[in-house]
Amino acid sequence: MTSAFSIFLAGASRGVGRAIAQLTAQQLKVKALLRKETTAAELEAMGIRVVLGDALNVDDVERAILADEPIHTVISTLGGLPNETNRPDYPGNKNLIDAAVKAGVQKFILVSSIGTGNSVGALSPQALAALGAVLVEKDKAEQYLINSGLTYTIIRPGGLKSEPATGNGVLTEDPRVVGSIHRADVAQLVVRCLNSELANNKVLSAIDKNQLFGKPEFVEFRLD
Repeated sequence: MTSAFSIFLAGASRGVGRAIAQLTAQQLKVKALLRKETTAAELEAMGIRVVLGDALNVDDVERAILADEPIHTVISTLGGLPNETNRPDYPGNKNLIDAAVKAGVQKFILVSSIGTGNSVGALSPQALAALGAVLVEKDKAEQYLINSGLTYTIIRPGGLKSEPATGNGVLTEDPRVVGSIHRADVAQLVVRCLNSELANNKVLSAIDKNQLFGKPEFVEFRLD
């Protein structure tokens, strides 16, 4: 990665977004949008510039993305918690995508979920019943990004775990594959996609090759 890269990260307060922040902060210029100040000090200590604002507010998003130096890549891991009523999965990502188009960013990486779009068949009926409403919103965000004209990479992780990275995270274009993956491994795959032109305009599922559900044969997607 080149130090000239400037990325904008939405979702850095927790989960995959926080793991991406930890991986990129030392090598890249990172600006993160935070809704609450709770984790601001920790991110700033990593060298990340924090902008307070809500992804659901168009003005906040435009102010964050369009101000100052040009942003090369926007990375979004936005997703609401199960108990939230105003989830940002679609509306927040729509605001980010619109601002990215206005700003002329080079690339937009969206972390979505297995079960959206053509991967709907990978999930069990029980999982679909539990996640259905969330997956609909994530699918809308995916489609909006695909139709935006931006160069994109969509990464759909399987079931997420918060344990340390295993190094066994892989990507595939096969929408039938499902399994678990650690958040830290998803973050590693996202960072690898930053500099990979092979990942441009691709929709990829992310799983740990040792944590597959069933034993499907699939082709691993290579980033280099």
